[in-house]
Amino acid sequence: MSVALPHDLCGSGPHRVIALHGWFGDRDAFRKIRPYLDGEAFTYAFPDYRGYGAARDLTGEYTLKEIAGDVIALADRLGWEEFSLVGHSMGGTVIQRVMLDAPGRVRRLVGVSPVPASGVPFDEQGWALFSGAADDPGKRRAILDFTTGSRLPASWLEEMVAYSLRNSTVPAFRAYLDAWVRTDFHEEVAGDPTPVLVIAGEHDPALSAEVMRNTWLRWYPNAELTVFHDAGHYAMDETPLALVSAIERFLAA
Repeated sequence: MSVALPHDLCGSGPHRVIALHGWFGDRDAFRKIRPYLDGEAFTYAFPDYRGYGAARDLTGEYTLKEIAGDVIALADRLGWEEFSLVGHSMGGTVIQRVMLDAPGRVRRLVGVSPVPASGVPFDEQGWALFSGAADDPGKRRAILDFTTGSRLPASWLEEMVAYSLRNSTVPAFRAYLDAWVRTDFHEEVAGDPTPVLVIAGEHDPALSAEVMRNTWLRWYPNAELTVFHDAGHYAMDETPLALVSAIERFLAA
């Protein structure tokens, strides 16, 4: 059964937006951009997935379909018939599942270093690193360093590892990896006319601009790509002001 996820609300504007976090985060993944959001034009909802944040004790199957059902239940609870979606990383594939499962309700999509609807291919070494990260803080740190171009301070990497360990359960963290890596529903989204903004960080070798062009831009006829030259995988932390500007310009168009 779907549940309305615990969440924060920000703003009171007429354009409603649900922002979905990634694999390493909870709702606080967006904390650095929240002070700069336009609360007169938009109302943002920031939920936690099952197993994360205030929903740490809420168990489930930990699938994309389940998150999408919970997000739609949240929109229903809020009385939001129409809304846009922002998704970071794993949240980028979730927003597409929500769009498909709530036909006619999603106005626009914004993916920030978003996982495509095809999932993500891994070689043996990469899979060993990511699949071992649930139980190994060192592997979490290595993933963060790799996906931001090995250019950010060690203190930030350590802060992010501690944050991810504190705000997610190991079973949820591990199960969601299978969800975003191995779930392929790209044939369902191909040709969808929903306007889409895809934001890629130049220093993210995993979900690069090239990956976005070969997936999102190929499948969505109304998709556009913006590359942040000073960001890797975590634009919310690396370039928060530029991210707010890009998101809100697109949503307001």
